[in-house]
Amino acid sequence: MKLARALRRTFGIAAPRLAVRTHVAWHWRGLLAIVSLAIGLSMASRIYDVGLSFAGFERGEADQEKARLDAQVSQLRTENATLRASVTAGERQMQIERVTQDDLAKHVRTLQDDNARLKEDLSFFRSMISVAGKESGLSIYRFKVERDALPGEYRYRILLLQPGQREREFQGSVQLLVTVWQDNKRTVLTVPGAGEGPQLGLSFKYYQRIEGTFQVATGAAVKSVQVKVFERGAAQPRLVQAIAVS
Repeated sequence: MKLARALRRTFGIAAPRLAVRTHVAWHWRGLLAIVSLAIGLSMASRIYDVGLSFAGFERGEADQEKARLDAQVSQLRTENATLRASVTAGERQMQIERVTQDDLAKHVRTLQDDNARLKEDLSFFRSMISVAGKESGLSIYRFKVERDALPGEYRYRILLLQPGQREREFQGSVQLLVTVWQDNKRTVLTVPGAGEGPQLGLSFKYYQRIEGTFQVATGAAVKSVQVKVFERGAAQPRLVQAIAVS
């Protein structure tokens, strides 16, 4: 009985169903999956394009517009680079012209100073010729004090003259007394001052030029400058002359 029941349970109506399936290789399954995926993507893209078309938006027109805008951006970048190079070249040219103009202005000022000095020299030598052979004493032919390039700096020019027939040279020194006002106080500076080197020495037979600079404090105003000419060994000045400075 037990054996019959077991046989009926295995081969009878109540026995488990047997499924027979066809075996498919894995590479065919992969290929089928890829084809299915491609078909799905194509359908999705088509559905997307149809949706854009319904919405009034065409992909081809968008691509053309994007290409046009890209070309315009590229052109603007090229023009921008060209303009930037032109501006840089223009700035360099302006700098060169500015430096050239400054050099020309300095050259013109130098020529003007030289011209003025030549005129003064011409006048001086004419004066020397006019008094040639005549006895004449020592004199200050020219004395000027002007502002120089630096703040608080002044340049002085002195021309001493001893015309006529002279057997010996004049030996001596020059001293400047500079009257300065600052903060409503009057101060007199000596040039050269103590510790500023040797005195302005003189050694000439007919004439001698003396030129130099002196410095005053910032904000100080030079009102006048007095020049004293000392002969060697003398305590009192041989000549004294003062000029106002504006």
